[in-house]
This record gives sequence, C-alpha cells and structure tokens, in this order.
Amino acid sequence: MTTSAPRIAFLHTGAVNIAPFGALAAELLPAATVVNYLDDKIVADLGDAERAASVPERIEDLVRAAAAGGADAVMFTCSSISELAQPAAAAAGLPVLRVDEAMADAAVRAGRRIRVLATLPTTCRPTLALLGERAALAGVEPEFTSEVIEGAFAAVAGGDRATHDRLVAAAIERGAAEADVVVLAQASMATAAEAVTVDVPVLTSPRLGVERLAETFAPH
Repeated sequence: MTTSAPRIAFLHTGAVNIAPFGALAAELLPAATVVNYLDDKIVADLGDAERAASVPERIEDLVRAAAAGGADAVMFTCSSISELAQPAAAAAGLPVLRVDEAMADAAVRAGRRIRVLATLPTTCRPTLALLGERAALAGVEPEFTSEVIEGAFAAVAGGDRATHDRLVAAAIERGAAEADVVVLAQASMATAAEAVTVDVPVLTSPRLGVERLAETFAPH
C-alpha cells in the first residue's frame, strides 16, 4: 500500500456524506486523491424484502470498481453496510474500512452503559452488532440500549436539517441521562452533536473513522 499519495475511495449510501468526508480527507489526508462512489438506494433497499438480497453484490461491484480505478483503500461511510466490508474486501483484494469501527472501539473504552441512537432501524442493528464485536475483542461486557429517533431521517431526507438536528439533540439529552457514553450510529447525525452539551461523551463516526484511515497510510 502506498504511503506517499494514496488514492482513497469513499463508498456512500447518501449524497449528504460526500462533502463532509471530502473535507475530513482534505484535512487528515491532504496528499490523497479522493474518489466517491454512491448508491443512494441501498438504505431503502435494505428495508425492501425483494431488493435486500441484491445489496451485497452491488457493494462488491462498487468496491471492485474502486480497485479497478486504482484505489489503495475503500471506506464505507454508512453504518448500515459495515458488515459487508470484510466480504467486499476479500472479493476485491484491497482494504475496506468501516467508518464506525474506530467509534465503536472508543465507545467500549468509555463506559459500561452505552446508548446507541439511530434515525433508521437498518442502521441500529449492525451498529449494535459492531459494538458487541469490538467489546468482545476488548474483553469487556457493556450494557447496550438503543433508540431509533422517529421523524429525524424523514426530516433530513426532505432537506430539513434543522429539524433532524433538533430531534437528535433531544435524543442525545435523553440518552445521556441514562448512559456513560452516547453513540450516534450514522455519519449524517454528526452535526446534531454540535448543538447539544451533555455530561457524557457523544461519539460520532466521521472524524474518528477518517483518522483511522489516515493511520493506515502513516509511515511506520
């Protein structure tokens, strides 16, 4: 893997994540060339009994396209597809990083009571699974609770970021009262964390994820 001027592919399930991940890459991997791949129907199709089975193959096809384009690594920016990273990496023959893995590692270090917040049920399940996986690796047994925030995804999908952030901020306040750490399951929720102050850590995936990506290209 190159360390001088890497080519990074971000695989998105929503266009809303392209700009913030581009900004993080410019800050943390300034020498990198960034390529974006987008399938903005994946999240919807995961909830569709007829189309859900098509998602793994579509993800593998996009990762293969990134490999064919010369990518040194791929990062999935959507937690809903994190569990597909390992098989996609094996199929395409290049590293595939999960945006939320670093966040999960930080969460299981932060405290025993972990509150997971999501705006989609399709994201809540894989995030809880990832947290369980990373907790087992760390040798800890946290207590997990979760909430899918009603109305927040519909708001942001309709362009109403302010309502989304207000609903998520209220859920953060509720969760912080009962937990040692709050985890925001989706990268698109990160802006809401800036609008609220609570007494426990509120973890979001974008910066932590891209920091870990940058570490893979740091000279050893």
